[in-house]
Amino acid sequence: MLPAPDAAAIAALSAALPIGPLAAKVLVHRGFGEPVAARRFLYPAFEQLHDPLTMRDMPVAIERIARAIVQREPILIYGDYDVDGTTSVVLLTKAFELAGGIATYHVPHRLKDGYGMRSEVVEAAAVQGVKLIVSVDTGIRAAGVVRRAGALGIDVIVTDHHLPDTDLPPALAVLNPNRPDCPYPEKNLCGAGVAFKLIQALLPHLGWPAEKVRRVAESFLKLAAIATVADVVPLTGENRVLVSLGLRGLDKVRNPGLRALLDVAGFPADAAPPSARQVGFQIGPRINAAGRMDTAGAVIELFLTNDPARARDLAKQLDDQNAERRQVQAEIVATCEQIAVDPGDGALVYYGEDWHRGVLGIVASRLVDRLYRPVFVLGRNPDDGLASGSGRSIPDFHLLEALESMSDLFVRFGGHEHAAGVTLETANVEEFRRRFHAFAASRLGADDLLRRLDIDAVLELGEIGEQAIDELFTLAPFGHGHPPPLFAALGVEVAAPPTIMKEKHLRITVRRNGRTLVLKAWNLAHRAGELAPGARVDVAFNLEEDANSAARGYPPWSAMLRDFRPA
Repeated sequence: MLPAPDAAAIAALSAALPIGPLAAKVLVHRGFGEPVAARRFLYPAFEQLHDPLTMRDMPVAIERIARAIVQREPILIYGDYDVDGTTSVVLLTKAFELAGGIATYHVPHRLKDGYGMRSEVVEAAAVQGVKLIVSVDTGIRAAGVVRRAGALGIDVIVTDHHLPDTDLPPALAVLNPNRPDCPYPEKNLCGAGVAFKLIQALLPHLGWPAEKVRRVAESFLKLAAIATVADVVPLTGENRVLVSLGLRGLDKVRNPGLRALLDVAGFPADAAPPSARQVGFQIGPRINAAGRMDTAGAVIELFLTNDPARARDLAKQLDDQNAERRQVQAEIVATCEQIAVDPGDGALVYYGEDWHRGVLGIVASRLVDRLYRPVFVLGRNPDDGLASGSGRSIPDFHLLEALESMSDLFVRFGGHEHAAGVTLETANVEEFRRRFHAFAASRLGADDLLRRLDIDAVLELGEIGEQAIDELFTLAPFGHGHPPPLFAALGVEVAAPPTIMKEKHLRITVRRNGRTLVLKAWNLAHRAGELAPGARVDVAFNLEEDANSAARGYPPWSAMLRDFRPA
C-alpha cells in the first residue's frame, strides 16, 4: 500500500525537531506527527518507564516477596525454557539475592515436561520447605497447579504476559498486564518485561535509595532487552524504551556469561554492540537453542556464573547446539515444503512422527514466511504418545481464538494471538487439521492471504544521502511492530543485468533522473528474468545498517530489495 503523504505535517515536523524530510515522512506515517510525541519517540529515557505499582496486584506481590526476603524463606522461581523464560529466571534470581533473599529455580524440560507449571514440581517444593513460588513467563493458565500449591500451604505469585483464561488462577497475586482488570498502560510486555517491573517496584519497597535502584535496574535492562526482542513483542511504547536502553548498555558488559555469549555470536568487546535485528538473529537463537535441543538450565548457569572460563564453555555449548538446531530445522522445513499445499487451504497443520519437537515453533515461523497462512507443526512425544507442537500466524488471524473454538481436541493449549502451542492425542490430529482449516475459512478471505507491503514513503533516489540515512537510523531499534522503514521508488530503470549471488540472491542497479542505487535481494534469483536491462519497475526496499559493507570500506548501509513490479 502506498501512503498518502501529508506534506504540511511532514514539513512542520521536520522544522520543529529539526529532522530531515525522509525521517519526518516515516514518523508522520507511523503516527508521530506531533513534535512532542516524535521527540519522546526519538529519545527514549528511563523516566519514560511507567510506574510499576499501577500493575494490578503489584503491592500485594512485593509485600509478600519482601516478607520472604526478610524472614529468609526459600523462594522458588518457576520459569520457562525459552529466552523470555530463562532471562526472567535470571533477573529475579539476581534481584532476590541482591536483596538478601534465598532463591532457587525450576525450568521445565521442553521435550520431557512440555510447557507450563506442573503439580509434581510444586509437591517437591513443599517437601523442601518452600512457602512461596513466583512464576515467570508462565502460570496464567495453571489454575489447577496453583490450587494444588495453596492446598500445600504455598503462596503463588504469577508473573506472566500470555493471554489469560476466563478465570484467573487462584494465586496470591497475578501480575499480567493482559488480565482484563489491569490498568497498566503497556499491554505488550514480554515475561521478562513483567519480571523487570516487579524488580522495579520491589527494590524501593525494601528501602533502597533511588540512585541504587536505578543503577541496578539499568544493569538488568540488558537481559530484559534481549528477551523483549527475542519474544517478538512490539517494539513500541514502553518496550521501545526497555530495548533502547538495554541495547545501549551492551557496549559495556561485565557479566561473564553475557560477555562470553556476545563473543561467540561475533560481538567481541571492541566491536559495536548488536542491534535489535542482530539480537533477534544472532543472540536470541543461541539462548533458545539450549531449551530446544536439550535443557535450558545451561542458559541460567551461563548468566549466573562468575567464572569466565565456565562461561566460555557454556557459551560454546550454546553455539554448538544452535548449529545443530539449524540443521534439524532445515531438514524439517525441506520435508514440509515437499508436501503439496492446496491453494484453497487457508490454514495448515503438518505432522511428523519423528520430528524433533524442540524446533517446531521456528519451523512454523519459516513456513508462515513462505506460505503466508497460519501454520501448526506437530511431532509425536515417544514418552506419552501425544502429539504436540507450535503454531504461528499472519496478522489477520487470531490463533488462540481458533484453538479456543476447538478446545475439546486438546490435552492442553495456550499462547498469543500469533503464536501458540498445543498437545493432543495423535488420533485427533486429522480432526484438528480439518477444524483448523474450517475455522480459517470462516475468518479469512482470499485477500487476507495476499502478502502486503506497507510503504512508509515514496521517494526519489536523490533523497537518499548520508545525512538522511543517519537520521533514519535514529528511529531504531527496529523489530516487530516497528519494522525498518520501507520505501518505494517508482518507475526506476534497471541499469544492467542483475548479478546472481550464491545461486539464490540478486544484486541489481537501478537509476532514475541521473541517480543510481544498488539493491541486494535475498532469495529472489528465480525472478532475475523480470529485471532485463532497460525495464521500468517499481521497487520496495529498506535501508539497513551494514557492518560488513563498512568493514570493506564502503558506506555502512545497504539497500535491501523486498519486492518489485512492472512500473
